[in-house]
Amino acid sequence: MKNTNLMKTKKLVSVAMFSALAYVVAALCSYLPKVSGFLSLDIKDAVIVLCALIFGPLSGVAIAVIVPVLELITGFSATAWYGLVMNILSSVTFCLVTGLIYKHKRSFYGAIIALVAGAFSVTAVMILANLLITPLYLTYFKGIPTTMGGVLKMIPTILLPFNFVKATLNAAIVLLFYKPLSNVLKATKMIEYKLSDMAEQKKKGFDLRSFIVTLVAVCVIVAALCIIFFVLK
Repeated sequence: MKNTNLMKTKKLVSVAMFSALAYVVAALCSYLPKVSGFLSLDIKDAVIVLCALIFGPLSGVAIAVIVPVLELITGFSATAWYGLVMNILSSVTFCLVTGLIYKHKRSFYGAIIALVAGAFSVTAVMILANLLITPLYLTYFKGIPTTMGGVLKMIPTILLPFNFVKATLNAAIVLLFYKPLSNVLKATKMIEYKLSDMAEQKKKGFDLRSFIVTLVAVCVIVAALCIIFFVLK
């Protein structure tokens, strides 16, 4: 019982740390230039998804709701309620889809499938949200009369590529940091070791798969940033 309570406390502390990190990342990203004047590059979803993979999808969902609310309260969200709604939809979709798939298929390939599914899911949800919510925001809060048809024209040129590239960027960051971060948490006893972890630790020598994953993730991150800042405007 004592050990169970200790692990619950450690999990609570760890999730709180992820929440703080996600908020700091969101605050820093708020200073980046907006794409097309209203689309924000936000990589806090990577932090939230990392938490969902390590501690379960519900932990990720909790952060996905708490952090956007804190952004709104503290003034880091320049788009007010629009940013709040869109951020919650984006983060909850991404972490929930990825976390649920990985929870039932905890393997390297399970993680890849989960991240790909999460990236496509969040892209689809955000396109739908843009169609329904963005016209209201642009018309009544930005003073730019916009209809659903007007937003529909923006989908192939800016909304679809931006949301997909942003989701891919976040997925690549998760892929890059998941294993090192989980190893640190295990080493500090914030999460428990499993038999598969111990067997993996005994392996020595050059890990080709980890090297390839790192290389691919870095290339995807660089490519995504170049597309967002130099191609999409």
